[in-house]
Amino acid sequence: MRRRKIHFWRVICTRGKQGARILMSFTLQIGDHAPGFQLPATDGKTYALADFANDPVLVIFFTCNHCPYVTGSDEETRRVAEHFLKRGVRFVGINSNSRNTYAEDDFPHMVSRMREHKFPWTYLHDETQDVARAYGALRTPHFYVFDRERSLVYTGRAIDNPRQSEKSTTHDLEQALEEHLAGKIVTVPVTNPIGCNVKWEGRDAHWMPAEACDLV
Repeated sequence: MRRRKIHFWRVICTRGKQGARILMSFTLQIGDHAPGFQLPATDGKTYALADFANDPVLVIFFTCNHCPYVTGSDEETRRVAEHFLKRGVRFVGINSNSRNTYAEDDFPHMVSRMREHKFPWTYLHDETQDVARAYGALRTPHFYVFDRERSLVYTGRAIDNPRQSEKSTTHDLEQALEEHLAGKIVTVPVTNPIGCNVKWEGRDAHWMPAEACDLV
């Protein structure tokens, strides 16, 4: 199959002699603990991971202002966030994109976007991109679900068609949250995030770290 250079491109892992995929360490693995952070938010406050300690479940997702996979699924993400809010699930969005790649991903645009849409999550700015590296964010959006002890129980996509959310046939994030809150083991704990790659400072808009690849 011919590979095209588009926003949603597939990064292939290195394979061993038998063709088996080598586990990559760029992104967090199931069971890993949430890395700490201290980031400014669009509400004028600065938040650390500890500020969410009272929330039984924490969903951290890497997002941005411009990506069509983000904007195409914002209302679906809103629906899920609002549905689970009363059940102790907190959503926190982090924008790590370089403003020098896409000017609309800068902090002032984050503030105006939240003012306009009033999304039910805290929206943080990772200007240094250190948090994106710590979590191994692959795309926008990329979701991470952490339990009460902040161990990772799910990572990947929310739905299978974020650019046209109304055409989605699977709702992986919602299923993972339902199972976890019911005290069950998450049936599908890892999926591939679908979206634009993170826009890394000083790199081509389509660049991804060499060690980054599809999760499954």
